[in-house]
Amino acid sequence: MIALLIVAHGNLGDCLIQCATHVLGKRPEALENLDLSVCDDPEDMLARARSKLAEIDQGEGVLILTDVYGATPCNTVCRAIALDRVEAIAGVNLPMLLKALTYRDSGMETLVEKSVSGGHAGIFNIHSEHWPVAGQQAEIRG
Repeated sequence: MIALLIVAHGNLGDCLIQCATHVLGKRPEALENLDLSVCDDPEDMLARARSKLAEIDQGEGVLILTDVYGATPCNTVCRAIALDRVEAIAGVNLPMLLKALTYRDSGMETLVEKSVSGGHAGIFNIHSEHWPVAGQQAEIRG
């Protein structure tokens, strides 16, 4: 199984893992997060990322999901992906994470492709014409 590591600002990674756990009914295996702050030392961040990668890799590699391309967590990831069997995707969202959890036994190439497409496919412009009756609010159920 390919391990998944979310590297993001604040507690975004932990929140995404909590959401995935809720949707799936249990916490997925080999799914971890590394929360980074802009105040952290870049070398310390890189050392923490490399340590976490070594810790969670089960032999089939790690896919890193990060939040904003070009931001501190992503820049740290860019320095860490030189390792073998490590790939990364920026722009993590819950649909992307759920797709990644579904396809991580399919090989890294397929996993990356499905995760990116899942992230894109989960983004919609919700407009009144999407409601059951135009202009009518649908009931939101928890």
